[in-house]
Amino acid sequence: MNGTGIGTASWVMERCDDLTRHSSRPDALERVYLSPEHSAANMAVRAWMLDAGLDTETDAAGNLWGRRAADGTPQRPGTAGEPALVLGSHLDTVPDAGRYDGMLGVVLAIAVAHRLRDVPLPFALEVVGFSDEEGTRFGKALLGSCAASGQWDPAWWDQADADGVTLRDAFLQFGLAPDRVGDAARRPEDLVGYLEAHIEQGPVLESANLPLGYVTSIAGARRFVLTITGEARHAGGTPFSRRRDALVAAAHLVTRIEELAKATDCLATVGDIRVEPGAVNVIPGLAELTLDLRGRTDSGRDTLWEQISAVGHDIAQERGVKLEVVETHRAPSTACAERMQAAVAAGIAEATRSTGSGTAGTTTLGLWSPAGHDGMAMDAVTDVGMLFLRCRDGISHHPDEHVETEDVAVALDAFTEAVLALARDHEETR
Repeated sequence: MNGTGIGTASWVMERCDDLTRHSSRPDALERVYLSPEHSAANMAVRAWMLDAGLDTETDAAGNLWGRRAADGTPQRPGTAGEPALVLGSHLDTVPDAGRYDGMLGVVLAIAVAHRLRDVPLPFALEVVGFSDEEGTRFGKALLGSCAASGQWDPAWWDQADADGVTLRDAFLQFGLAPDRVGDAARRPEDLVGYLEAHIEQGPVLESANLPLGYVTSIAGARRFVLTITGEARHAGGTPFSRRRDALVAAAHLVTRIEELAKATDCLATVGDIRVEPGAVNVIPGLAELTLDLRGRTDSGRDTLWEQISAVGHDIAQERGVKLEVVETHRAPSTACAERMQAAVAAGIAEATRSTGSGTAGTTTLGLWSPAGHDGMAMDAVTDVGMLFLRCRDGISHHPDEHVETEDVAVALDAFTEAVLALARDHEETR
């Protein structure tokens, strides 16, 4: 690894390219929790961690950890008695993913550890590649970081993937012991904080002509599966007056969801619709749709859900169908700790000052994240902070995800400076 500037940034970009090889699909990037591809990605990243001077371990939930002691020597992850600052992100993807969401943050963290390998710090340094942030396989996001933050819910064990494999069985197939998942939990007294670098997944930084920003808060999210049950009948023999078309009811609900959300500062997305029986000449008897709600505040998000729920039941009654609701995920909004925000902002200011990046005279930008991140779970056990990198046109969760090597170089400088800023703060306050 070239230790400076563009050379290291190029190494980071190349490692993100390497990780695209570990995909369950030949035509697209898809890597889900507890899959063979998950195992292969962990093995690849482990080698990079070792090269950066970290000892490594896969925890009881499949998260990959690397660690060095305060004096720079490799040390077993989770070692008690010497609190650690954790850097990282996630290694899993959505279907048909881009190559930077999550992965860039993990590789940047390794590059920071490599850059600081000979620099004594007042705390240990750990790097984590969380195993399941997206929730693609089992429908529950943040599984990896929930395990690490001691928030594992036994009710999740029976959740199944599209092939009917339960989370419990997937653990066993991966070589993990379900009854040991609690061993992944980290103690607050063993942590200094959690810092994550991530692409913005939005257009704010690009619009401001800035390569980086610091995150002030992460949106609170709720996810639902809405099932509308009508009656499947012959498309030719059933007049409109006799139809109980589940898909038409769903379509009305989808448009109303968008209208209601636009009237707030929240976001609502119907990302998937499944119809049964799914034949061209049969009226749909069932429509199942997913709903993702996000808000700057939990109260605003919850108010929007109450409106959507009321409208959904009104549509169901009007059209003679039945609406059933299952909530699959809930995460509160998370405020980044002031000291973590300050460290990231200081890192950005130093990195952009030295490189001349961004718009001259523009102050360091703080912005909230409508997207969810592992920091939402880690906030239960330690202070969290985030660094955002601009991405072209704000595109994410898509193969067209793109970041510039020059921005990655500045991000590496800023992330390193943020760690050093926290080190100075830690020395002053202990």
